[in-house]
Amino acid sequence: MDQGQIIDFTRQAIMLTIEISTPVMVVGLVVGVAISLLQALTQVQEMTLTFVPKIIAIFATMFVLFPVMITLLTEFMDKIASQIVHIG
Repeated sequence: MDQGQIIDFTRQAIMLTIEISTPVMVVGLVVGVAISLLQALTQVQEMTLTFVPKIIAIFATMFVLFPVMITLLTEFMDKIASQIVHIG
């Protein structure tokens, strides 16, 4: 495995990490902004109010998208494993 392939696999790994984490982070952002807007409109300034809805939304998103995440990770691992087999 030469240096170019290692850099390519590293680039693909970083992109895969971004692809997997983006939906979860977007849901956390949307829920956080919605809760902040609700707090601003109702003038309820409870600091712990944002945590529980965010955690529930993020876990629900991960639960729903888990099969897609596992499929992407498995395909990437198969690609890396096939390259290792060809070298050895």
